[in-house]
Amino acid sequence: MSPLDQNLFRNSDLDAALAEAKAAYAAARPGSAAIHERARAVMPGGNTRTVLFYTPFPTAMVRGEGCRLWDADGREYLDLLGEYSAGLFGHSERRIIDAVKAALDGGINLASVGEAEGRLASLVVGRFPSIEMVRFTNSGTEANLMALAAARGFTGRVKTMVMRGGYHGGVLTFGSERNPVNVPIPLAFTDYNDPEAAMRDVLAEGEALAAVLVEPMLGSGGCIPASPAFLEALREATRRTGAVLIFDEVMTSRHARGGLQERFGITPDMTTLGKYMAGGMSFGAFGGRAEIMAVFDAHRPGALPHAGTFNNNVWSMAAGCVALGEIFDGAAAEALHARGEALREALNAVCLRAGVPMQFTGIGSMLNVHFRGGVVDRPYQASAPEERLRELFFFDMLEAGIYLARRGMAALSLPVGEADCARYVAAVEEFAAARQPLLAEAGGAA
Repeated sequence: MSPLDQNLFRNSDLDAALAEAKAAYAAARPGSAAIHERARAVMPGGNTRTVLFYTPFPTAMVRGEGCRLWDADGREYLDLLGEYSAGLFGHSERRIIDAVKAALDGGINLASVGEAEGRLASLVVGRFPSIEMVRFTNSGTEANLMALAAARGFTGRVKTMVMRGGYHGGVLTFGSERNPVNVPIPLAFTDYNDPEAAMRDVLAEGEALAAVLVEPMLGSGGCIPASPAFLEALREATRRTGAVLIFDEVMTSRHARGGLQERFGITPDMTTLGKYMAGGMSFGAFGGRAEIMAVFDAHRPGALPHAGTFNNNVWSMAAGCVALGEIFDGAAAEALHARGEALREALNAVCLRAGVPMQFTGIGSMLNVHFRGGVVDRPYQASAPEERLRELFFFDMLEAGIYLARRGMAALSLPVGEADCARYVAAVEEFAAARQPLLAEAGGAA
């Protein structure tokens, strides 16, 4: 019997079904509960990374291997979250582990340049159409901040245009136009996937605009791909005004050897990178046209500073050279992309057969569930029933031994195989059948 079959009698009440799922979750994880309680005494909320927080407490993982995870209570999971796309190589890729160990054996903090950083930079420059020169950071957030600094330094302007619903790191979050956590920089806004609005709004800003920052597919916004027409409108409008067009490919660079810019055939002025590129180590990068990146050339008077103690840390540089130079080549990128496309197609076929307002959007190896019908091509404010269904889906997948993001996102790692994908499809099929009345009710409220 499926774990979900036991809850069928609750299906007429979404709140009761969610409460029951949470109670079952908590009862099965006393070890994670104890870890959370101890952490709450010294950390607000009991953790240090908001995206990993959920009630009644987050699952604490203690070990990973391949695409499997084990929690503090000994439960095993199929890891489809893939560290929000940073865990592309899984938890135990031997070549990366060996490279990191060898680097550490040579000394951890050398306070100097090294040969590996130039080698990794060459690999990055050789992959992405827009990147003629590149510099490294510690995260995608830092990469976006430094790319904006480069655009301001190059253009002499200050304002940045972003998309409503976009996300470019913990201090560049645009679910709303007001967020006290965001860095206080002058901003303009336009709507994602609206070519007419994009052209109009960029041209209206004119010479006030230093940069336009956009994800070719929304990440935390629900894995919603940009339309080529939308990206082309931004490309043309920035070309007219002289603003720097920046593609945030921190997540989406995995979708082809040269990222979504290569797949779409649209070349920005700059690109930001991160996540998987250092094999799971801390990493970010920003690069673009040589004339823009020259603002950081310290051989030139008045160059912009770019500090960061760990920008070229030995383990990230070593792991990145192996990750990009030996493992994730063009063939591997295409195979992963095809696997993800097939998975999303199979999941949407399940939803269609079940007749429920539920669908999966995304590109390639990144996908996200939505609990509504119709076309999902813009970020949106989820209804209360949709939010509860997301949470119920998350807890039901955990009960089925599948680890996803709380928001329903999956990012496949290279170790995920066809059998693993089939297991997820089967779990979603069970969810759609067991929760069908709840899905139908919430779909009418969306």
